[in-house]
Amino acid sequence: MIRKIEKADYPRLIEIWISAVQHTHDFLKEEDFVFYKEQLPVYFGYVTLYGVEDEAGLQGFMGVADGCLEMLFIHDDSRGKGIGRKLIAYGIANLDVVKVDVNEQNRQAVGFYEHVGFHTVGRSERDGQGKAYPILHMQL
Repeated sequence: MIRKIEKADYPRLIEIWISAVQHTHDFLKEEDFVFYKEQLPVYFGYVTLYGVEDEAGLQGFMGVADGCLEMLFIHDDSRGKGIGRKLIAYGIANLDVVKVDVNEQNRQAVGFYEHVGFHTVGRSERDGQGKAYPILHMQL
């Protein structure tokens, strides 16, 4: 089931983020991992959050702002089960998602977004925080 995220869900979102990033962002420096983790509650305030919940609780979530998928994270135990595809389909159909920025070094995520119809339209050498992690700008 897809549902809107509430502030009370933030601790679980952080758990999901940690699990996802530890298994997909091997390029991320430890100090940057800590930095982004500490910033998560701030980032959450700038997006509309939706999550996929099953009988065990929230398994993945996305954040959307102004037609852009700003974040999509799936707990590592739930990856490969279609949760990301459900969330992105919901975002496209109901939240007018047409763009996503993705770490170029996260080849699995780049492939996922290409598979669901996004294509690269630009590239930045640094991420939104000015850190040296190249970003691909993709859109439908």
